[in-house]
Amino acid sequence: MSGDEIVAALERKREHDARWQDGRTFGLVFTAGPEVDALAERVATMFVHDNALNPAAFPSLAEIERDVVGISLDLMHGPDGAAGFMTSGGTESILMAVVAARERARVERGITGGEIVLPVSAHAAFHKAAHYFGLTVRPVPVDAGWRADVEAAAELVNDRTVLVVGSAPQYPQGVVDPIPELAALARGVGASFHTDACMGGFVLPFMERLGEPVPPWDFRVGGVTTISADIHKLGYAPKGASVVLHRSKKLRSYQTFLFDDWLGGFYGSPNMQGTRLGMPMATAWAVLHHIGLDGYLRLTRETVDATRQIADGVRRIAGLRLLAEPAAHLLAIGSDGVDVFTVGDGLHAAGWHVDRQGPPDSLHLTVSAGNVPVVREFLADLEAAADEARGARVADRYTSYAGTD
Repeated sequence: MSGDEIVAALERKREHDARWQDGRTFGLVFTAGPEVDALAERVATMFVHDNALNPAAFPSLAEIERDVVGISLDLMHGPDGAAGFMTSGGTESILMAVVAARERARVERGITGGEIVLPVSAHAAFHKAAHYFGLTVRPVPVDAGWRADVEAAAELVNDRTVLVVGSAPQYPQGVVDPIPELAALARGVGASFHTDACMGGFVLPFMERLGEPVPPWDFRVGGVTTISADIHKLGYAPKGASVVLHRSKKLRSYQTFLFDDWLGGFYGSPNMQGTRLGMPMATAWAVLHHIGLDGYLRLTRETVDATRQIADGVRRIAGLRLLAEPAAHLLAIGSDGVDVFTVGDGLHAAGWHVDRQGPPDSLHLTVSAGNVPVVREFLADLEAAADEARGARVADRYTSYAGTD
C-alpha cells in the first residue's frame, strides 16, 4: 500500500470514533484546545522514535523526566528529597506504587506476600496489581457519602498490611476519601500509603489556589508515601503520561528493578516497560510549560464551573439524580424512576460518549475544558433522553435550557 492509501484506509476506520475534538466525550481524551493540541503534535514528531531505556543515549529525556517530576512534586508539596518517575499512565503508576510498597515491606518488615487495605471505590488497577504481585486485597466498604469507611479500614489494617489506599478523588462518584485518617492507619503499622490522584492530581492543586475547599490529600499529609497523577488527563498532555511520586529517594528505590546476573550486562528499569517511548514524555513537558500556572488556573476554573452547571442541570431533570456532590470534575448520574442506561442510549444516539458503571447503575462524566463550550447542548440532549426514557412527550424537549447560561 502507498502512503496515501494507508492514510485513507485509516481515516475510513476512524469514521465512527467518538468526536472528542468537539467536546462530545466525557472521558478517554481531554483537550485544552486546538493550540495546545497542535503544539503537542509538533513535539510528538520530534520524539516519535526516541527511547528512554538508556538515559546515557538520550540525556534529553532524562532531563525532561526530571523536570516533569519536579513540577508535579511542587504542585503536590513534595518534601525535600522527594522523587519519582514518569510512567505510561495511571495503571502503570499504580502498579509501580504497589510493587514499591510490597518490596519495602519485604525489606524493612520481613513480609512476603502481604495485604492491601483497599476501598471498594478504588481503581481496578489496584486489584490488577495485587493479582500480578501476589498480594491479598482486604476490601473496605464506603460510607453513605461514598467515601472509604475509616472504622472499617481500621479493623482490616494489621501487621501483614503492606499498603493502604485512598483516592483524591475516587473515580466512580467523584468524592475524596478521608486521606489523613487512612494514612494514619498505614503509618501506625509501618505500611505504605498511596493517594491515587490520577484523576485529581492536575485539578485539586489549582482548585486550592483558586480558593476552593479541597480536603487534605497530598504530601502535606503525614504518612502519604506515594502519589499517582495523570498528566494525560486534566494536565491535557497526549496519552500516555503519568507520574508516580515518592516521599523520598529511598522509598523510590523500592520501585526500581536491577539485575546483572545474565550475559547482557547490567539492566535497570524503574517501570513495567523496558523501552520507554520518548514521545509522551516530551509532549507532557511541552504542554505543562505551554499552559503554565495561569493557564491551568483558568482551565480549572472553567471546568469546575461547567461541572457545577451540569450538576445543577441534572437536579432539574425529572427522573435523574446525582449520586454525590462532585468534589471536583467527576459526576455520577443515577436514576429516580427511569432506566439510566436507556438515558445513556439516548445520549449515544445524539452523539455523546459517557461511561456506564455500577452498582448502582449510573452514567459517569469526567468533565474537562473541552466540554465547556457544549454544556448547554449536552444538558438539552440529556433532558430529551430522560424524557424519552420516561415515555414522556418530548415536543418541548429544549425548553428548560434554551437561552440559559
